[in-house]
Amino acid sequence: MKLLAIDCAASLCAACVYDAAGGQELGRSVLDLGKGHAEHLMAVIAEALKAGATGYAGLGAIAVSVGPGSFTGLRVGVSTARGLALALKIPAIGVTTLEALAAEAATQFPGRSVLAALDAGREEIHAALYDKMSVLTYGPAVTTLAEAVAMATDHSSVLAGTAATLIAGPAGRAFDIGPRAATADILTYARLAAAKGVSDKPKPLYLRGADAKPQAGFILSRQEN
Repeated sequence: MKLLAIDCAASLCAACVYDAAGGQELGRSVLDLGKGHAEHLMAVIAEALKAGATGYAGLGAIAVSVGPGSFTGLRVGVSTARGLALALKIPAIGVTTLEALAAEAATQFPGRSVLAALDAGREEIHAALYDKMSVLTYGPAVTTLAEAVAMATDHSSVLAGTAATLIAGPAGRAFDIGPRAATADILTYARLAAAKGVSDKPKPLYLRGADAKPQAGFILSRQEN
């Protein structure tokens, strides 16, 4: 089976074609955009398909990063994945950014528990803890820095994600640290999705609400008749 993986969770707009049977990446396209995923994603997908000598009809599944991550980027990636899956009548499979980062850390440090953590601002951290067998034991959830430090220390975890150095600093001990990025390599998403092998109708993983809020000063008071 050939699988198309899509990632718009952070600054990257990425896609790759993966041969699940052969365990081989066939082609990829990655742009570091910051913003503008909606305008570029379909072109990125087309380039990845061309590089992989594959058409839409040759795909057996769509994988997509579901977050935590950019509010807008996640909506773009997930809606595109679900739309393609519906049109092609194939499964869409969601993979969280935290499990992807944890998988990369587990490859670097096999047989260790991993705390994948992303700096969410406002002194909050998006975290998930995986045991030595890469089984999820906590999260994904919003934690404080103190809670994340205690969790990492209690489990002697490898750290991964953008909050890794934030956690390691006040812990007062050395930690092994895996990837420190906001998202994993696109091939990691493809491999994890292929291993799941099921359709879960992916939805964006929002651990807190959007930053944009209505401006109360522009709300008109209701007039009684």
